[in-house]
Amino acid sequence: MSLYIGREASKIWKRVCAETTTEINLLVENWKYLLAGLVFQYIHGLAARGVHYLHRPGPTLQDLGFFLLPELGQERAYISESLFTIIFLSFFLWTFHPFIFKTKKIYTVLIWCRVLSFLVAAQALRIVTFYSTQLPGPNYHCREGSPLATLPRPKSVAEVLLINFPHGVIYGCGDLIFSSHMIFTLVFVNTYQRYGTKRCVKQIGWALTIIQSFLIVASRKHYTVDVVVAWYTVNLVVFFIEKKLQEMPDRTAATLLLPLSTKDNKDGRNKEENHKLLNGNSVDPSDWRQRTQANGKILEDGHAHHADSAKNGA
Repeated sequence: MSLYIGREASKIWKRVCAETTTEINLLVENWKYLLAGLVFQYIHGLAARGVHYLHRPGPTLQDLGFFLLPELGQERAYISESLFTIIFLSFFLWTFHPFIFKTKKIYTVLIWCRVLSFLVAAQALRIVTFYSTQLPGPNYHCREGSPLATLPRPKSVAEVLLINFPHGVIYGCGDLIFSSHMIFTLVFVNTYQRYGTKRCVKQIGWALTIIQSFLIVASRKHYTVDVVVAWYTVNLVVFFIEKKLQEMPDRTAATLLLPLSTKDNKDGRNKEENHKLLNGNSVDPSDWRQRTQANGKILEDGHAHHADSAKNGA
């Protein structure tokens, strides 16, 4: 038993080391995109902090969701945050699953480059939207009479730049249209919808997204319009950016054929050949024999089985 555990642990360790080497090579090539995406997360937080200085509390606007959904109250406002945390952590851990599991369909660095591009585009639209018109916040700390509803004039530039994290992020006001929580949730679920492998997980993800939408309104953290606008805006952003970005290689199709650096492929012909191989097309006439139809089935697994051996039951 101990021998089996030791053997499996050794395999996992070798897999982690090999995956780490691959991801480091990809990180060296794509670190600028990751850094730009992370820097914009700070810019987005800074913009949300800035609009809080402009926020003026007032009567809560009429909202259809407030009429239809019962108010959770301040003591149960943690429910929506807890669900968002579960979605965030689940997606984060999934992006690192190639380090442990044998089933490898994504590269962690490349998937986060993609996710950050979606977030940056959606958050840029959000910044423009909530600075265009400031609405009285429906959250409890943003209502009239709350000392947090309006921030005093900053005493220094550093006070603004530090954004009072995390208190300033949790108790922000004025950054309403559209919901930031829905941006992250929809980006994560859309990404797994495209690159995930478990159908049941995809269905659970969309169900949790719908529940998250209702909880945000029931917690009075956003108006219904903030959630509705997020639904169609984020989905459209993901749709159009996916069409512009280069297709991410599917490592289950040809893991060993992916060049770790585009600098190594200066020859245009080599790039074209690798592209064809990654998409399952043959550049070598001998490859067509590997996909010969036998017994009514097409060999799609990419292994070097010949038609004759398949007919003989080998």
